[in-house]
Amino acid sequence: MDFKTINPANGQTKEICAAMTAPGLAVTLSGAASAAVEWGRRDIRERCELVAAAARILRENQEDYARLMTLEMGKPITEARAEVEKCALGCDYYAEHGPDFLADEVIESDASRSLVCYQPLGTVLAIMPWNFPFWQVFRFAAPALVAGNTCLLKHASNVPQCALAIQSLFADAGFPEYVFSTLMLPSSRVAAVIEDPRVHAVTLTGSEPAGRQVAAKAGAQIKKTVLELGGSDPFIVLEDADLDLAVEIAVTSRFLNTGQSCIAAKRFIVLEAIADDFVRRFRTAVEALTLGDPLDENNRLGPMARHDLRDELHRQVVESIAQGAKAITGCSPEGGDGAYYQPSILDHVKPGMLAYHDELFGPVASIIRAVDEADAVRIANDSDFGLGGSVWTQDTARGERIARQLECGAAFVNGLVKSDPRLPFGGIKHSGYGRELSKLGIREFVNAKTIWIK
Repeated sequence: MDFKTINPANGQTKEICAAMTAPGLAVTLSGAASAAVEWGRRDIRERCELVAAAARILRENQEDYARLMTLEMGKPITEARAEVEKCALGCDYYAEHGPDFLADEVIESDASRSLVCYQPLGTVLAIMPWNFPFWQVFRFAAPALVAGNTCLLKHASNVPQCALAIQSLFADAGFPEYVFSTLMLPSSRVAAVIEDPRVHAVTLTGSEPAGRQVAAKAGAQIKKTVLELGGSDPFIVLEDADLDLAVEIAVTSRFLNTGQSCIAAKRFIVLEAIADDFVRRFRTAVEALTLGDPLDENNRLGPMARHDLRDELHRQVVESIAQGAKAITGCSPEGGDGAYYQPSILDHVKPGMLAYHDELFGPVASIIRAVDEADAVRIANDSDFGLGGSVWTQDTARGERIARQLECGAAFVNGLVKSDPRLPFGGIKHSGYGRELSKLGIREFVNAKTIWIK
C-alpha cells in the first residue's frame, strides 16, 4: 500500500509515499528497543535540552509546517500556524517542568528511607489522527521523550508528509537515531506492532471503534494504554448568560478546524427561555463565516479532510432532518472538486435523532432545547461520550456548581474548551481513559517504582 497526499481543497494528489517493508519495520523496532536503553539512562536535563531544541525548530519553520498541514488535510492556514506554535509551547513546557515532575518523591514510612522514583517504560507506540496532525503527536511525544521513552509514530494515512516531517524535525533537533521513528504502515499492520514485545505501551487518539480494537489488543498483551477518543461536547447556555460572548465562542468552538475536533462543542443545550434569541444570533454569525481555499487567510473554514468524511457527515444530517430536526442554515455539501461542507445548524434536535446521539465530526451544530437548569444537565450527561463541556452563565458560582455535575474530563465555565499543557486532558465513558498533558500526562508512561530501605 502506498500513502497519498490528496489535497482536500481540490482533490489533487500531490505526493505518494511507499509503505514500510517488513525488513524495514524489523530494523526500526530493534533500533527503538536498543535506543531506549541509552536514552532512558541519559540525564533528564539533556533530554529536556533536545525537546527545547525541537521547539526552536518548530518556530523557525512555522510557515513550512503550517502549509504542509493545510495542503494535506485542509486546515485553514491561520489555524495551522497556531498549531505549530502550540506544539512549541508544549515542548517548552515539558523541557522546563519535566525534571520537577519526575523528581524522586521521599515518603515517610516504616523504612529508614522510602521513596518513589519515576523510570521510563521503554518504547511507546502512538497511533495518531489527521485532524491536528502536529499537535496530537507533540502532545504525546514531548512528555514521553522527556520521561526517557523512545517513540514510534503510526500516523493517519492521509497525512504522510506531516508524519515524515515530524520525524525529520526530531532528527534535526539532535535526537539520537531511533529515539523517535515514523512507521509508514497501513492500519492492517498495526496489531502486529502492538503485540511485539519490544513495544511497551500504546497511546491512541482516534475513533471509538479504533480505541476498542487497540485496547483489546494491548490488553491481551498486558500493555499500558491511554485512549483519547471521540466527543460530543455539551455547550450549556443558561438564561443569565452573556449571549454576545456565548455566541462568539460558540462559533469558534463548533467551527474551529472546520468542525473536525474531538473537543469541539457539538451539542448546544440552550434554555427554552432564550433559545430563539440564541439561535437567531448564532445563525447570523454562522452565515457570516467564509468558506473556501484554506491558504487564503480571509477564509475561516476550509474543506473537510476527505470526501468520504464529508459524505458520512451529510448522511447524518439528512437522517437527522428526516427524524424531525429542523435545518436552520447550510446542511448541504458545496459543489466542486473539494471536500467542502456548508457551515450548518440543526435546531429542535431530540432523543432518537442521529444528531442527538452521534458525534457529528464536521461543521454542523446541533441545538437542543432544555426546560431549565436541571434539564440541561440531564441532557448534557445523556451521552456515551465524556470528553469536555462548557457552561455559560454570569453567575460563576452557579457555573462551577454545574461544571462539577458534568460527566466529562474537562468542564469550562464561560470559556472555550481547549487543551493546555498545564492542565490534564482526557475523557471518561466512551471518550477514553488516561490523561495527557500536565504532570499527570508525563507520568502515564513511567514506572512509579517504590524503593524501601532499612
